Amino acid sequence: MQKNNFSKKTFLVTGSCGQLGSNTVKKLIKMNANIIAVDLKFKKKIKSKKIKYFELDISQSDMVDQLFANLKKKKLYIDVLINNAGVSFFNPFEKRTEEELNNTINVNLKGTFYLIKNFSKYSKRSNSIKKIINLSSIYSVISPDPSIYIGNDRRNSEIYGATKAGINQMTRYFSVHLAKKNILVNSVSPGGIFNNSSPQSKSFIRKYCQKNPMKRMASVNEISNFILFMSSDECSYLNGQNIILDGGMSAW
Repeated sequence: MQKNNFSKKTFLVTGSCGQLGSNTVKKLIKMNANIIAVDLKFKKKIKSKKIKYFELDISQSDMVDQLFANLKKKKLYIDVLINNAGVSFFNPFEKRTEEELNNTINVNLKGTFYLIKNFSKYSKRSNSIKKIINLSSIYSVISPDPSIYIGNDRRNSEIYGATKAGINQMTRYFSVHLAKKNILVNSVSPGGIFNNSSPQSKSFIRKYCQKNPMKRMASVNEISNFILFMSSDECSYLNGQNIILDGGMSAW
């Protein structure tokens, strides 16, 4: 990928403080892209003229509406929307509360919808291709294996997988309905990503790797590099697809 693929593009990245979001933003800065970083709160900010920060809750439709209205006033138009923000809960489903259900649905599904709706509203048909990349999960297509979790391991929740499956369907829906505006819509479903700052338990890593044909977890770089490829001009005919990056785990 060449820098000129990105230097004239503006990216909006939600969940930009998280593991994958922050890694993606750092790579985009190196690619000389213009970035609009969105998250609930920023403890640290990268000093760069290429990046602008907006604190908001994507589950609040009025806040998302206001964000895009402000961007329009500043004549900032998005070329690539990366819907990365998401939440989950790790307690057993027997203890799932209505608040947890609503929070997961509001952020993962409704928040993604609000952003896509506004992106479409402010995007006019042009010869240049625009992109929407939705972050889904391997657990949108398979169920977590309960045998790999013990003790305080971060168990993937039933509602998280359900909302990510919903994102896959929204991806298919909007790939059809936004094609007339030259907007390509795809999703990425990562498998387990090793967390350097807050590592998973040794037991979980060992059991997860035993189930994976490649015998390892993904690195955050492997996922963000693919997101960058999907964002590039070289990726110009991929539309309506959910790309599973799991080392082959869902193949057996």
